[in-house]
Amino acid sequence: MLPFNQAADNNKGFILEKLTSHLPTQAQVLEVASGTGQHALHFATALPHTTWQPTDLPHNLPGITARFKLEGQPDNLLLPQPLDIAAVPWATQNELFQNRYDAVYACNCLHVISWGLVEAFFKGVDATLDAGGNLFLYGPYKYEGAFTTESNARFDDWLKETYPGGGIRDFEAVDALAQAIGLSLVADHAMPANNQFLVWQRR
Repeated sequence: MLPFNQAADNNKGFILEKLTSHLPTQAQVLEVASGTGQHALHFATALPHTTWQPTDLPHNLPGITARFKLEGQPDNLLLPQPLDIAAVPWATQNELFQNRYDAVYACNCLHVISWGLVEAFFKGVDATLDAGGNLFLYGPYKYEGAFTTESNARFDDWLKETYPGGGIRDFEAVDALAQAIGLSLVADHAMPANNQFLVWQRR
């Protein structure tokens, strides 16, 4: 049985709408933490002008590859590559990451990793994102220390019990990391299920 994530299935259409409005033509996209591969397959199929590079930890790659084989792999969807967020710069893991990408995309990632890994993520993005490129992040955030909903506060409790160092991130802290590598926030879209779709652009 293929790995399946219900949230990824629920949100893929909403995220695609936002990606479509921000991605340039012929974009080279690096997806970090592709998980089940559902988003990679859906977005690459819907956006044939892009080249989509999925990545994840090695133990998740067989499930992603199996999905592509079973459900069909469009020409613009590349085989998944191993990527450990912590090992920066990412190019030391794989020569493919020496490339500069037009966009880096990560969904529901920053709140399930430690803050140290969040910092490593931005170091990786710094060495990977091309000038004028976009960083896309999807997930829940706090603003000025406050949760956007009571359900997100409960979700934060669960995250902290489940993932060491995890938890819903303060937008301001994440934005500070983005600014430190030369990114400027260009959009903050409210999304269903109390999530945000954040877009930064490299100056």
